Amino acid sequence: MTDELRVLFVCTANICRSPFMELLAREMAGETVTVSSAGTQGFNDHPMDVTMAVGLMDRGVSPDIFRSRPLTWDLVDEADLVLTAEASHRQFVLDEHPSAFRKVFTLGQFAEAVVRNPDLAGRDLVVAAGARRPPSIPAHDVPDPYGRGREAAAAAAARIEDLLGSIIPALST
Repeated sequence: MTDELRVLFVCTANICRSPFMELLAREMAGETVTVSSAGTQGFNDHPMDVTMAVGLMDRGVSPDIFRSRPLTWDLVDEADLVLTAEASHRQFVLDEHPSAFRKVFTLGQFAEAVVRNPDLAGRDLVVAAGARRPPSIPAHDVPDPYGRGREAAAAAAARIEDLLGSIIPALST
């Protein structure tokens, strides 16, 4: 077993939010955290949504290598931490894989766990968050920007970047 944490990001189609999370997190973490993504209703082998890809490129990250994929049990099982864009995605994962309860959070919910556990990092943080998770509230969700224009995409990108800004350093330590 590797010492690197394996984080899986999940959204609906795996073309907007979760690839943005994956690629930005990879850039932020370097080689200290292994990241991937998938969609609860994921397309197979689609490129990233153009509007969200622009937000990624604005941050100096290329979306060119990304291709979407559907969520599978193997992906959930292999991950040490599963972070979803919305509570509905979290519930989808748990409905299909209830044994993953201690490692599945919304992105905002896990960011709150980071704040609640400032002295913990890496696997210790994941274990503590799984044991005493913050409640999932609507404010933790990253709204879906798909088909809603540049402003919605920019808002989603900024929210994801902000949340990852606290999460990735805590996981990378």
